[in-house]
Amino acid sequence: MYKRKIRCFLILVIFFYSSCGIYSFSGVNTDGAQTITFQYFDNVSKIVNPQLSQTFYDEMYQRFVNQTSLKYLPKDGDIIFDGKIIDYTVKPVDIKSGDVAANNRLTITVKVTYKNFKNPKNNFEKTFSWYADYNSSTMLSEVEEQLTKEISKKIVDDIFNASVVNW
Repeated sequence: MYKRKIRCFLILVIFFYSSCGIYSFSGVNTDGAQTITFQYFDNVSKIVNPQLSQTFYDEMYQRFVNQTSLKYLPKDGDIIFDGKIIDYTVKPVDIKSGDVAANNRLTITVKVTYKNFKNPKNNFEKTFSWYADYNSSTMLSEVEEQLTKEISKKIVDDIFNASVVNW
C-alpha cells in the first residue's frame, strides 16, 4: 500500500511539471520560459556563404518552436539566442598517394550566447562546430547547400541539448 501511494505521488508530480512547462516527457526544460527570440547570426568568417545565416536561423526556429512549447517573439523573449558564424572552412582530408586528397571537409563553427531570463544560472556563451566530408572530385558549389543544411542541423542539435535539454 505504501509503495502504491509513492507511485501515485510520483505520477502526480510528473504530470504537474509537464503541464506547467517546466519539464516535458521529451526531456525539454525551459525553466518556466514561455517565449523565445533568435537574433540573426552574422557570418563573420573569412569565407562567407551568403545563404548560411538564413539557413542557420531557419534551422534554429524549426527546432525550438516545433519541439518545445516556446512561442517565438521577434525581440525580448524569455530566452534569447544571439551569436555569430565565426568559421567556414574547406580543407583536404584523407590524403592518398601522390599527396592528393580523396575528400574535402567543410567545417562550420558558430559562437552562441544563450540568455535565459527565467533562470540566468543556465546562461552560456559557447562555440559549436561540426563538419561534413565530400568527395574531392566534386565541386563545393554542387554540394554546398546540402552540406550546410546538414551541418547546421547538427550544430542546432548541440545547441538545443546544451540549452533546454540540460541532462
